[in-house]
Amino acid sequence: MRLPILPQERMFTGAIKMCKSHRLFLLIFVVLVFCFSTAGCVADSAGTETGRDQDAASALIPEQARVSYLGPEGTYTEEAAQFFFPETAILSPEASVPDAIAEVVAGNADYAVIPQENTLGGAVINYVDALIAAENVFVVGEVILPISQTLMGVPGASIEDIRVICSHAQGLAQSAEWRKEHLPDADTQEMTSTAAAASYVAETGDRTIAAVAAPGAAELYGLTVLAENVQITDANKTRFYILSAAPTQGNKQTHIVFVASCEANRIDDILVEIHNAGLELVTIHDRPEGSQLGSYHYLVEAENGNGITEKQLETIESIPEARILGCFRTTEKQG
Repeated sequence: MRLPILPQERMFTGAIKMCKSHRLFLLIFVVLVFCFSTAGCVADSAGTETGRDQDAASALIPEQARVSYLGPEGTYTEEAAQFFFPETAILSPEASVPDAIAEVVAGNADYAVIPQENTLGGAVINYVDALIAAENVFVVGEVILPISQTLMGVPGASIEDIRVICSHAQGLAQSAEWRKEHLPDADTQEMTSTAAAASYVAETGDRTIAAVAAPGAAELYGLTVLAENVQITDANKTRFYILSAAPTQGNKQTHIVFVASCEANRIDDILVEIHNAGLELVTIHDRPEGSQLGSYHYLVEAENGNGITEKQLETIESIPEARILGCFRTTEKQG
């Protein structure tokens, strides 16, 4: 995979031919340099955007982009999709992350949004597995979303009524300390998503069952907020990948993610190679390869705040065990 180089030299040559004086050429040259230096989005030193606008690649997203995501309505994944895509995008909730990815593979969706990692719960391993297993799908963006978990129940319920708390595994993990302090005797029930938990509580109408979910799910499903910010820390965040059937284009990408399938004693050498190429490690997750002990699929994300270079791409492409999943920029929603 190669990132195209903008043809500045050809533009400058054309400008020279059109000019009849050095002053006019100088003026055109300055204007062109300014345009190229401000093209795309401006990132901070870590290559992370903090506003609503995404990089130049986002400008290519169709206004009616079809986006699949982990549903039902009211999940944090939906919030990430709403933040990344224009309001005119068509969002389609799916029952699972593999289903969301399958919609892209089948051509029924232009993009998929999937969770990858949380500050407290760590990697969402089922979704990491789904990404590793997917073929002809590329990571084209990343959203970092602040997560504020909320305990909610049916109207008229109180915290003292609660005997069962249901949520996604991440929601249960993130609220573990709060539950231990405030509802130590309550049982837990794992659901496919936080929004599915909220929907379930609404459907049962049982005052003894509560859900840990996004604040917006309470209004969406007609529930009452029993407690806010039940996560362990206010620094709680989740990273979401934006997937597409085609890789990003352009030279403004600051992050790269790839899968390295190898034995454990080989990954150190690979990490040294990318470090020597000028890339900084962002995250690494290992999943069993399945054929023998000690052999893994490593999902590796690295960054260069100044932009991934052709040489850095070639370094990763030259690693026999590596398969590049995409180059992209990351954007963060402020809490």
